[in-house]
Amino acid sequence: MASLPMIRFLDRTTPPHIITLVLITGMSALNMSIFLPSLATMTTYFNTDYAIMQISLSGYLAATAVLQVFVGPISDRFGRRVMVLGSLLIFVLATIGALMATTVETFLFFRIIQAAVATCMALGRAIVRDIVPEDQAASMIGYVTMGMALVPMLGPMLGGALEQAFDWHATFVFLALAGMATFALCYFDLGETVAGKGTSFSDQLASYPELLRSPRFWGYVLCAAFGSGAFFALLGGASFVASEIFGLSPVWSGIAIGAPALGYAFGNFLSGRYSVQFGINRMALIGTAITIAGLGISAILTLADVVHPLNFFGFCVFLGLGNGMTLPNVMAGSISVRPHLAGTASGLGGAIMIGGGAALSQFAGGILTVESGTLPLQLLMLGVSVLAMLSVLFVVWRERRIA
Repeated sequence: MASLPMIRFLDRTTPPHIITLVLITGMSALNMSIFLPSLATMTTYFNTDYAIMQISLSGYLAATAVLQVFVGPISDRFGRRVMVLGSLLIFVLATIGALMATTVETFLFFRIIQAAVATCMALGRAIVRDIVPEDQAASMIGYVTMGMALVPMLGPMLGGALEQAFDWHATFVFLALAGMATFALCYFDLGETVAGKGTSFSDQLASYPELLRSPRFWGYVLCAAFGSGAFFALLGGASFVASEIFGLSPVWSGIAIGAPALGYAFGNFLSGRYSVQFGINRMALIGTAITIAGLGISAILTLADVVHPLNFFGFCVFLGLGNGMTLPNVMAGSISVRPHLAGTASGLGGAIMIGGGAALSQFAGGILTVESGTLPLQLLMLGVSVLAMLSVLFVVWRERRIA
């Protein structure tokens, strides 16, 4: 086994410490979710419609999807360090711009520019692959991405508490300070792990036709897109549901919005524990079935006039649990269809997944009214979850046909 490179904390001549990798990965997740409890309040502040304000999430996700395609090849060529530091600097400046915005158009412009920090999410995993052998990469990536599991739960709670204690501006003050602190940490700790090698974007683009002709690739990626799309649809409408339909305070809105992350964390644990034993397709099917069961029961209760925050947000924990079992397995499947194109598959699959989520989050924000209640959003999440299961079943059918 290859020996691990020497790592010294706060020494930028060595690879980064795992603490640094956890924080830069968590930073991008925090930026996506922390402001959600304030979305309804911000709609009033900027004197606009909720659907317009919803672009702060869907537009952010769309920009993130585009970045997924370009970040890997660019960082292969110019290095991870400059890309991470540059993205954090852009993020801090954009956060200050959003904080000082006086119109919704200005706010949305800077909010979408904030998506630069999503570079850190993609490169956190790439840096792990640079510095540890393949047989150890999965374990270390698990630690690095734990921020992706915990932050969606803690971020909305923190954002709700900041709004209730001050107002929505406090959330962006916190983001700016956190971005500055993360930049300083990376400047002193993030040593370069790769430069001047890897796949160029033109080479990646040339490999797209082979990948896109694979039916199994599409099955796995569409499952990921529909599965995560249900969660992004929830994020798109959750603030409106919590504040306008159920009248929850910002703190309780944050707790409610963060609840599905509990299920997601446990689902990730189950994936790590049982995926090898049961296989990725079976785990994905079980995950989608759990999601459909939970969301289906919630919708039935709503149709029976059981209108309560616990019915809506409580059953969304099953959405998190199902996604925690589904997404790791179908993403692993998508990069395994053509092993020699794993990097290209990861970038393209991530772009399709997050791009689909952007569309569904915007759609969810546009279909909700106080009069309609939660049912349109529940049916939307249920419908795309059924499509996720059908996508996995297509992969199973395709593999049996090939065999």
